[in-house]
Amino acid sequence: MTSSFHDTRWTLVSRSRGSDTQAKAALSELCKAYYAPVVAFLRRDGREEGVARDLAHDFFAKLLAGGAIDGADPMRGKFRSYLLMALKRFAADQRDRDHAAKRGGGQIHAVIEGESDATGAGLQIADTSIEAPDAAFDRQWALTLLVRALVRLESEMRGEGKSEHFDALKPWLTAEADATPQAEAAAKLGMSVEAVKVAVHRLRKRFREAVKAEIAQTVGEAGDVREELDALMSALRK
Repeated sequence: MTSSFHDTRWTLVSRSRGSDTQAKAALSELCKAYYAPVVAFLRRDGREEGVARDLAHDFFAKLLAGGAIDGADPMRGKFRSYLLMALKRFAADQRDRDHAAKRGGGQIHAVIEGESDATGAGLQIADTSIEAPDAAFDRQWALTLLVRALVRLESEMRGEGKSEHFDALKPWLTAEADATPQAEAAAKLGMSVEAVKVAVHRLRKRFREAVKAEIAQTVGEAGDVREELDALMSALRK
């Protein structure tokens, strides 16, 4: 874990403005935190996996070049929203360049994702069952944020000398809970099953606080945390 892990994203944005080593390191941390959501957006926007990853590197390279992120302002809202807007512009510009390169012979080649129509005319209708790029970005943002919160909580508990406690109860913070009887965790920790239930409740509460702490790093106002937490839950339900 880097020393900048607990810095707010807006603090990292401020530090990233410039060309010195500290600025580059700060912006690199931002890129690492949002790389997976950016790739998810580009994949849903019609790119193959390898192309999406290459474009994600290109997108962040533009940010690392300096200047492109200067418009980010915590008073204007969430860093996630700012980054998504910048990504949409980047993706649209890239698509225009791709279309321009493919255009020739006086014909314009329009491509719309989906199944071909029955007439064989080549027109394709978007499949509404396919996750939209914005939704893919938000869902991966939510998953990435949960992972960061879990890492934060694990670090805190190991620092408190509660590694065994965390390892035994971690399944109840993930999808592994159904496969792990609480009696088994109780035996490992030398606790009663009822005590384990209480411990799980407390751990979940701490995890929720860690999630909120991660969210707080990406918003300009404290009051936006609740809104972003709702957005996170909504993204995971889709």
